[in-house]
Amino acid sequence: MTSPGDLRWIGENLRADRRAMACLRAVRSLAVDHQPWIAAGFVRNRVWDRLHGYTQPTPLNDIDVLAFDPERTDRAFETEIERQLGTILPGLPFEVRNQARMHVRNGDEAYADVEEALTHWLETATAVAVRLDRTDRFEFLHPFGIDDLLGMIARPTPAGAIRMREFDERMARKRWNERWPKVRILREPWPGKECR
Repeated sequence: MTSPGDLRWIGENLRADRRAMACLRAVRSLAVDHQPWIAAGFVRNRVWDRLHGYTQPTPLNDIDVLAFDPERTDRAFETEIERQLGTILPGLPFEVRNQARMHVRNGDEAYADVEEALTHWLETATAVAVRLDRTDRFEFLHPFGIDDLLGMIARPTPAGAIRMREFDERMARKRWNERWPKVRILREPWPGKECR
């Protein structure tokens, strides 16, 4: 028996969602060198919906697919993956971003991989990514752990603390505690040590 305190519980909730599993299988089937991940609201919304007892899922503005290919840092690479996903699951709002190029937008040194890219996201609860292995088991990336996600806490990562204005603007724009009233927005940064 699992509880809302571990990754198995998150996996069970994803597995019970046919659309989520279809998305994960579509991403797994992509013809790319490095298997991408799905992150952000794809995981966060499902967890917070479940913890609030909602039976209807919160609609996603987009499905954030995180690729990583330092040899293909042009937008055309991302567009091609979006095209492939649109062929498999038409009408879903896939948004692919090659994390091997996102450091330029953020003014950082180049990221080594998707996990390092997640450490530069603004808040901890969103910096959780998932994918399926070939045997349908879940793999997770969570450089800040999952306590904030499961505790319904939105707080800045160390990178978010440096970019506090962006964090505050994002929290105001997202209005998460209107949709999920148990969510607490904290301005104190994550107290742990960075993954990298």
